[in-house]
Amino acid sequence: MSLTLLATTHRVAPGLLTWKAWDALRSAGRVLARPGHPLLPYLRDAGVTAEETAVPDPAALVAAAREADVVWIAAPEGDEDLMRAVGALVVSDPLDVEVLHGSYDLPGARLLDLVAVMERLRRECPWDREQTHETLVPYLLEESYEVLDTIENGDYGALREELGDVLMQVAFHSEVASERTDDTAFTIDDVAAGIVDKLVRRHPHVFADVAVAGADEVNANWEQIKAAERAAKSGADASALDGVPMGQPALSLAAQLQRRAGRTGAPGELAPTAADTGNDLGIRLFALVREAADRGLDAEAELRAVSRVFRDRVRAWERRRTRD
Repeated sequence: MSLTLLATTHRVAPGLLTWKAWDALRSAGRVLARPGHPLLPYLRDAGVTAEETAVPDPAALVAAAREADVVWIAAPEGDEDLMRAVGALVVSDPLDVEVLHGSYDLPGARLLDLVAVMERLRRECPWDREQTHETLVPYLLEESYEVLDTIENGDYGALREELGDVLMQVAFHSEVASERTDDTAFTIDDVAAGIVDKLVRRHPHVFADVAVAGADEVNANWEQIKAAERAAKSGADASALDGVPMGQPALSLAAQLQRRAGRTGAPGELAPTAADTGNDLGIRLFALVREAADRGLDAEAELRAVSRVFRDRVRAWERRRTRD
């Protein structure tokens, strides 16, 4: 005789069990489950009779398993306390006990938990309920910069947490958008579908029959596809500069505009001069961004690196002054 503790995950649709799990259920002498367990309708459809019962006393469950092969269907969130108690009971009086996983989380399954948590926070938390796309903007920027900071510092141990914070902002904005009743509404599934479609469309060498010789050809195809997308969206007014966010930090903005313009073959004399702006400081900064790019450097990152050195020196000076 034996006891099988059947574990499942609530992140997979009920009834999608492994063959081994279905075989154990069909061959068991008794199948026990809580009333209302999500698997019960599927067991009935499969001709498996399950006894609905409250969580059994561990000793009674072990005793039943000594008389017949018993399958206890654990709650979707697990029955760890029951499993530990059963394990303690069979140490001195052995019984064939197996924990059988009937379903497993698929990659990305925990994203479903994030969606569920955000839905509940939006309903039940006064602060979360009041937020809008506009009020959330500072948090999205802050979390994005924290990701950048961990990468530049090489703190990859903290990167997972910081990326989670950014992901939460994506889920939050999607939840806010899902509550609208006009044609601007969308869900996080729409967000995911959009980026999947875009990635597939822009990678024909992976998802279609386009052949490429290397990364340079991938980039060239990417630019051609983006140009076609801009033309389809904006028609004759389409520009290589469409989509460049003008609100980003100025050095990054200048670098992105220069990269986009360079890909079109725009002549260098289009760069602003002092006559255009009334002073030469911005012109010199713009030229330095170009110089950084020509040297394979990121002007924004270089200035941040120098700023960190300055920060560290000021802090050291402050400590010395305090000691003195």
